[in-house]
Amino acid sequence: MIKIKSLAILFIALFSILSCSNDNDSTNNPGTITNPVETENPNTSFKPAFNGQTRINGIQTNTDYESKIITTALTKPWSIKSLPDDRLLIAEKDGAFRIVTTAGEVSDPISGIPAVNAANQGGLLGFCLDPDFESNKLLYWVFSEAVSGGNITAVAKGKLSGDSKSIENTTVIYRTTPANSSTLHYGGRILFDKTGNLLVSTGERSVLETRPLAQSTSTSLGKVVRITKNGQAAPGNPTFNQSQSLAELYTIGHRNPQGLAMHPVTDEIWLSEHGPRGGDEINRLEAGKNYGWPVITYGIEYGGEIIGEGIQQKEGMEQPAYYWDPVVSPSGMTFYTGNRVPEWQNNLFIGTLSGMHIVRLAIKENRIIGEERLLAQENQRFRDITQGNDGALYAITDQGRLYKIDRK
Repeated sequence: MIKIKSLAILFIALFSILSCSNDNDSTNNPGTITNPVETENPNTSFKPAFNGQTRINGIQTNTDYESKIITTALTKPWSIKSLPDDRLLIAEKDGAFRIVTTAGEVSDPISGIPAVNAANQGGLLGFCLDPDFESNKLLYWVFSEAVSGGNITAVAKGKLSGDSKSIENTTVIYRTTPANSSTLHYGGRILFDKTGNLLVSTGERSVLETRPLAQSTSTSLGKVVRITKNGQAAPGNPTFNQSQSLAELYTIGHRNPQGLAMHPVTDEIWLSEHGPRGGDEINRLEAGKNYGWPVITYGIEYGGEIIGEGIQQKEGMEQPAYYWDPVVSPSGMTFYTGNRVPEWQNNLFIGTLSGMHIVRLAIKENRIIGEERLLAQENQRFRDITQGNDGALYAITDQGRLYKIDRK
């Protein structure tokens, strides 16, 4: 009897250990709990829909880490990814790809990129590597394109040449509609989902005439679209109730989404989105859902006016998992999957522009449980962040810097 009881206790203990190790969210202690990191007054008096939706407790990393500037020779970098050979591929807003080594050696511009309209917020934007990049060398990227009637968000693909000096067989595979003369709010992030199809974030182009189109399913503005490698609507896309709905739509009701990342355990898609004055959002995407803009928002117009009816909740529209007021302007983001800093495992790291820091969000059961601000002392506009093959984080800034962030 004693042996059976001892074995039962041992089984329960082992089960508990395994259960903890397979947690879908933040599997480790996120660090020391502190007061909320946001200390400035909000722009609005709007109330969150649930506790922890904004101004969550701060967290502080206990593991010693450091940041190093790898290079300052970039020009308006917008997106960064690690190549299989450990080099870093970087897209620059004005229309160039460059390869940078982890030692800071910067290549000449890679040729073969179609012309971009780099005015204002446009240019060469986000990109991703084909899941079989090591064998096929295919890239997919988002850019702002001047067309008849104005500008659009477009998606292209091409093959990186063997000498890494050019992009070959470039083809534009997808274009948003309608075109507009605005040079703002292109969105511009792109990634592969677990099915091997592409998710692309598009902005609603900012101006009042196009803003309502974020709610229209007959246009691709203010959306996340899901397409095949050839730019067609991906199989299994949701069906929307409006007439003449586009088959490529995945989610609707976005303002200017500049960050996409897939959770390393659950494969769920998370998105960062610029709000107006207040109301920057982090959303967990679900197919077919409406994320509310411009009907519901936790922000106001830049001049202080209420947007629409001034409401923050409405039936049939999703709440953000987290929001900021005042804004931080969240941009590119990535989940940390390394083990060099245990507190960071499965945490979401987001570059911020007006915030001029990197946000670290700890997540549990799809709720944000802690927020930390990294590299705020650098006074940089952090445009994108990725994890290298060496387990370190690499971040780029509008001012042209490339940072490496890793355990000391």
